[in-house]
Amino acid sequence: MLADNGITRSMSRAGNVWDNSAMESFFPSLKTERIAAKTYRTRGQARADVFDYIERFYNPRRRHSKLGYVSPMEFEAKAVLEPQALMLASNFMCLS
Repeated sequence: MLADNGITRSMSRAGNVWDNSAMESFFPSLKTERIAAKTYRTRGQARADVFDYIERFYNPRRRHSKLGYVSPMEFEAKAVLEPQALMLASNFMCLS
């Protein structure tokens, strides 16, 4: 099914969970917070709704524990103003 739709599955070595950890966190959030209670008539409607969720809620407003309970956009804005703080936060995230 994946190959039929031009999708390449991401596979890492056994025991290496880091390559997909962000997506493994994102998809349950998307399902429970947005699409679980909806029925889409077309694939285009589904795509537009997922895009809206990511661009209007998930990135600008949803707080992420791995980012110190700020949104990704807030985290990036702080990183521009405080590059040293970003380095410290990144090091902390790798340790946790």
